[in-house]
Amino acid sequence: MLLSSSCVYGLRASLYLAANQDGEYISIREMSESLDISFHFLTKTLQQLTAAGLMESQKGPKGGVRLTKKGSKISLYEIVEAIDGNDLFTECALGLPGCGEEKPCPIHDQWADARDNIRAMLQSTNLVELAEKGKNLNLRITADGSFEWG
Repeated sequence: MLLSSSCVYGLRASLYLAANQDGEYISIREMSESLDISFHFLTKTLQQLTAAGLMESQKGPKGGVRLTKKGSKISLYEIVEAIDGNDLFTECALGLPGCGEEKPCPIHDQWADARDNIRAMLQSTNLVELAEKGKNLNLRITADGSFEWG
């Protein structure tokens, strides 16, 4: 898997928040139940996104998290970078130390092309576009926040 579980959950949670564009804080407990993600795991993931400035949190009865800017202004790349860092785009696919242009591994050139395409796609797709693509594929976020094909 190219992305960590934390990153996938961060993308799902960000998409969930982008679908709620009214700017209100959403309870992490509510999100964890709706997205079927462990509360503690989701909390740690959202802390990373908050530290990166993509989300803000508020404590208290009306607390939770929300996006710091509109979903159309947050690229998928920003979320991936905040959680998984840049290793996907800089490290050898086989994990070989020293792999590079001077000492390429057996799949170096193919991985470089694939990696560049993945980076370009993540940089050029924002949360609103992802939600729209989901709608076009008949993937919906239901009233309770879960995802379903319909």
